[in-house]
Parts: sequence; C-alpha cells; structure tokens
Amino acid sequence: MDESEDVPKDFIKLKSEKLSVDEVSELVISPYCGAVSVFIGTTRNNFEGKKVIHLEYEAYTSMAESEIKKICRDVRQKWPSIKHIAVHHRLGVVPITEASVIIAVSSPHRAESLEAVTYCINTLKASVPIWKKEIYEDEYSWKENKECFWANSEK
Repeated sequence: MDESEDVPKDFIKLKSEKLSVDEVSELVISPYCGAVSVFIGTTRNNFEGKKVIHLEYEAYTSMAESEIKKICRDVRQKWPSIKHIAVHHRLGVVPITEASVIIAVSSPHRAESLEAVTYCINTLKASVPIWKKEIYEDEYSWKENKECFWANSEK
C-alpha cells in the first residue's frame, strides 16, 4: 500500500448503542503508524459519596459533530504526523462500567498520539454541547464539566 492510499481520516459518531473499544481502535490502525492511543471514559458507580445508578447523555447532535470536527482539525495542526482520529460518544442511558466516550488516535510514534488523545478529551469536555445527567438512588443531577467554557463565562 502506498501511503497516499492511507489518507488521514476522522471517524466521528454519536450513538445510543453500546460503544466498542475494538471497533473504535480498529478504525485508526494504519500500516504507517506504530502507535494507537485510546481513551475510554466509563460510568463509575459513585460521585461525592452518592451511589450513581447510571448516566444519561443528551447532545445538540449537529453542533456536537461540528465541534468534534474542529477538534480533529486542531489536532492535525498541532501534531501533523497524526494519521487517523476516532471519537465516538454515547447518548442516552449509559450503565455503570460501560463506555460513554472512546477516543483513538494513530501516529507513527507514541508521544504524538498520547498528547493528541489528551487534547481531544479535554477539549471535547470544554467545548462540545453534550450534557450529562447523573442518576442517583433517589435523585438526579445535571452535571457541567468544569472545563466547559460556557459554564464558566456566567460566573
């Protein structure tokens, strides 16, 4: 395979079905890359002493996809050697231990892919219109990401 046949791609998906780490990581594999870095954000069973039953996510889908595309463009400017980027985020109910978000990035060397994955998740939490509702045993709470720029601008 000629490297020109393995054109850099972005794989962005928001879906209500269970996310697959294998599916997401396989999307970014390239024979020209020696590194695939993956971040998996999962639902934990507690928050500040409260028992979490599950999470629920809602999104302004078209805007969220647009913002994730911007993140991918930024990644490619900061780390030009990045080959493929995959960002899958779950919507709806996400049970305990299941993935809410999976991000995978491939690059020739590990440093770039590790830095890019960190940048992706931090920027996604700060700028993408996806909202999380934590459901506890006897109440619920809409959570804002402390990184979220629009939440901080009103304070």
